[in-house]
Order: sequence, then C-alpha cells, then structure tokens
Amino acid sequence: MQFDTTQGALDVTLTDLIVAGWTGRDRAAVDHHIEELAALGVAPPSQVPLYYRCGPELLVQSDRIDVLGPDTSGEAEPLLIRADGKTWLGLGSDQTDRALEAHSVAHSKQVCPKPVAAALWDFDEVADHLDRIELASEIFENGAWVVYQSGTLASIRPLADLAQGGGLADGGAMLCGTLGAKGGVRPAERFRMRLTDPVLGREIATEYAIRVLPVMA
Repeated sequence: MQFDTTQGALDVTLTDLIVAGWTGRDRAAVDHHIEELAALGVAPPSQVPLYYRCGPELLVQSDRIDVLGPDTSGEAEPLLIRADGKTWLGLGSDQTDRALEAHSVAHSKQVCPKPVAAALWDFDEVADHLDRIELASEIFENGAWVVYQSGTLASIRPLADLAQGGGLADGGAMLCGTLGAKGGVRPAERFRMRLTDPVLGREIATEYAIRVLPVMA
C-alpha cells in the first residue's frame, strides 16, 4: 500500500491489522456505552480497551466499497502504521456490520472493507499536540451531507498507549477507536472524513461511497 508523506511516497507491506475498540478516555462514558449495547444484545468486551485482530487486506484506498446487506456503517478513526521502525499517523474508517455485531463484534469487524486516506503524517511531528488534532466525519443522508462525528483526539486514549497495548509492530496497522455518532450509528450511501492539525495547518481527508449487495439465500 502506498501513502503520501511530507518525506515522499511511502510503500508499506502490511502484515497485520489491529482494530482497537472501547478506547474512549472517559471510562464512565465507555461503561455507559457498553451497557447500552448490552441492552441491544451486544456482548460486553472481555477487557477495555480490546484489540480485535483482522486481516490487513481489509484496508483499501478506494472511493467505493461493496458491503453485504444494509446494516453497515462507517466510523472515522485515527490510523497508526508502523514501518521500518517508524510510526505514522493517518485516517481510516472502521466500516462495521451492525447486525452481525450483536452476534460477534470480532466477526462484524472482519466482514467489511475499511477505507483509508492516502496520506500519512510523521507521528513525531504531531506527538506533542495530539489532543488538539480534530477528527470529523459526515454522512450523505436524505440528499444532504450531515455532520456525523466531531471532536478531538483528546477523547481517545493516548495513541502511543494504544500502540503499546495492542503490540503494534513493523508491518502493522491499527485503527484506534472513534467518537460517538451524532444522532446514533446508522448506515449511509456516502461517508467522508477528515483529520485536521490546527497547529501545523494541514488536513488528511477522504470520501467513499457504499454499495449494498443483496443478501442471497
């Protein structure tokens, strides 16, 4: 997979993908969300945070993904990539099957492609102001773009701690958790997201369409 960086093009052969869940910095809010999902039939995590292992082939750089059935939705998340002993920060969407989530969160993560932006930032360049970096997404709903997520990385556990806890190593990528969805988690025909660094004045952004394939019996 190839990315654009301020140091030139970076080619990475990814061998592992970790999807970190339950990564909110406010533990009381995380516990409340766990209780809400339990009421919907979603089993609570065995630990917090929890590191789901997925196939790295799920990460795609594409303006369209295909999903099975109408129950998937995206989530904008900071993306960490470790390559040649160096850590990079990017942006990805943890597209997840919400219907399958009630059966198994791990399975729900593995069945959907996960679009990522084509740009990365040197983690060392942002490490001292990570909490000021803004994460946002919008969905195309009822003919218009609607704000879906908005906040800063201060709401997510420190990314370096997540990388260490999840065992992020060379050739690995990690989606680091996300912010709550305004109006609740729901599917959409298009999803766009951005990561904004107000200190260095730059942005990573990408957008993709979701094509729903029929569930054939």
